[in-house]
Amino acid sequence: MLESPAWRALSLSGRRVLDRIEIELAHHGGNDNGRLPVTFEDFIEYGIHHNCIAPAIREAEALGFIKVTERGRGGNAEYRLPNKFFLTFAYSRTKGAEPTHDWRKIKTLEEAMEIARAARSQNKNRTLKPVAVPHPKTGGETGKSPHPETGSTGSLQKPVVLSIFGVGKPKSTVARYPAAKPTQPYTGYGSLPLELRFMALGLPFNPARAA
Repeated sequence: MLESPAWRALSLSGRRVLDRIEIELAHHGGNDNGRLPVTFEDFIEYGIHHNCIAPAIREAEALGFIKVTERGRGGNAEYRLPNKFFLTFAYSRTKGAEPTHDWRKIKTLEEAMEIARAARSQNKNRTLKPVAVPHPKTGGETGKSPHPETGSTGSLQKPVVLSIFGVGKPKSTVARYPAAKPTQPYTGYGSLPLELRFMALGLPFNPARAA
């Protein structure tokens, strides 16, 4: 087994997973192969990084060294259950637990490396698909935007140009500013009142004297 392509393709974490399961088999006195419980904390205490445990278990199983006979579950302590394992290369006193040696099915190192790589990368770098956000419906199936007041579709209208001269304004706004009355044309100095003519010359104006 130590010379097999499957063994040579194992990562360090994969080998530690096998070692820890073998230790569990020894704790059971060589019995219960196929029902060997090893917790997540057991693997961590043995020196496997918590991020490497699940990929290493998948790798060891894909290469044919173990079988996960019962899948555990997380949660609170009273509901938490560990995985239970079967070592395919170990002999056990339990009846019906003879070794299956599934690792022998892998014949080349290239095949073993590809299997190990695929198992470790499973569920890794999973990308989320972008969620399509629907556009708000806009007044029908023609794709034209509705008029802001009537809601009907049609061609876009030109904006109304507001001007102080009333061009393009609604009729109601033109009437608000009546046109200024025309003034009389300027006819010269002689048309000015006497008071303004005296002021222009810098002289005091006496209405009684001017009369």
